[in-house]
Amino acid sequence: MRMEERTVQKNHKLVINNRKTSLVTGVIDVLSFDLNEILLETEQGMMMVKGTDLHVNRLSLEKGEVDLSGNIDSVAYSDVQAHGKQQENIFSKLFR
Repeated sequence: MRMEERTVQKNHKLVINNRKTSLVTGVIDVLSFDLNEILLETEQGMMMVKGTDLHVNRLSLEKGEVDLSGNIDSVAYSDVQAHGKQQENIFSKLFR
């Protein structure tokens, strides 16, 4: 790997407690959320949390932290970034 190909990875942490609560760090933005799905832009790419009765309890974009609660069924990542024209294609790429 050449030096210019390296990218500096920022810190991102996902902690899930008993599939009921979650702490996520390295959050850039919350793109959408409802009772069944939360879509976050993180330092490591797009992160989708699926489940039931999901809630965003605490959001601090200054610290890059989000606290979630509900019945967490799955977490999926995508390398798609939500900048510029790519934002229009986020949902189509995540749901292929």
